[in-house]
Amino acid sequence: MPEQLVRVVVADDQQVVREGLVALLGLIDGVEVVGAAGNGVQAIELVAGGNVDVVLMDLRMPVLDGVKATARITAEYPEAAVLVLTTYADDESIALALRAGARGYLTKDAGRVEIGAALHATAAGQSTFDPEVSRKLIAGLNPKPAPRNDGLTARESEVLKLIARGLSNTEIANLLFIGETTVKTHINNTFAKIGARHRAEAVRYAYHHGLAET
Repeated sequence: MPEQLVRVVVADDQQVVREGLVALLGLIDGVEVVGAAGNGVQAIELVAGGNVDVVLMDLRMPVLDGVKATARITAEYPEAAVLVLTTYADDESIALALRAGARGYLTKDAGRVEIGAALHATAAGQSTFDPEVSRKLIAGLNPKPAPRNDGLTARESEVLKLIARGLSNTEIANLLFIGETTVKTHINNTFAKIGARHRAEAVRYAYHHGLAET
């Protein structure tokens, strides 16, 4: 069964990079570029026009940077997810992007296959992080786990750990030998207990409370 078409806006201030990304995405099955922006304001305008599933967002841009644009998009157009693709993988950039609501974070070392998989995962409500970014999230952003009082059951905590590893619902079901419907029930209960609206927030919660594997 073919993958669902993912409609993408590319936002990058460097024209050669922007055009290169558009050409690259054109080679990925199930991905359609519906617009390209040179700054955050243009990205928001393209999302406001509708029919956008994912914004592939650079962080350092003129007029309105990627962090502020991400915050605007996630607040005003929640049907469109943001996947960061940037040169920067420092702690501050990662933290700012995730706090703004980015669902995933890749560096520009990522290849076509990785970007394509991340776009499909992001459109499906999953989180994707570059391996280096994941290491920083675990080791740097939250060095001391915060105390928990969330009421998660052992199974819900286990499912949250697997979400933090980037596993899909199908992969979780196969690993735990349970049905996908049961997985969805556990996820819904978990999200309600920890106050997460989507997987990116659940992943951040897992990192912050020591539930992500190092």
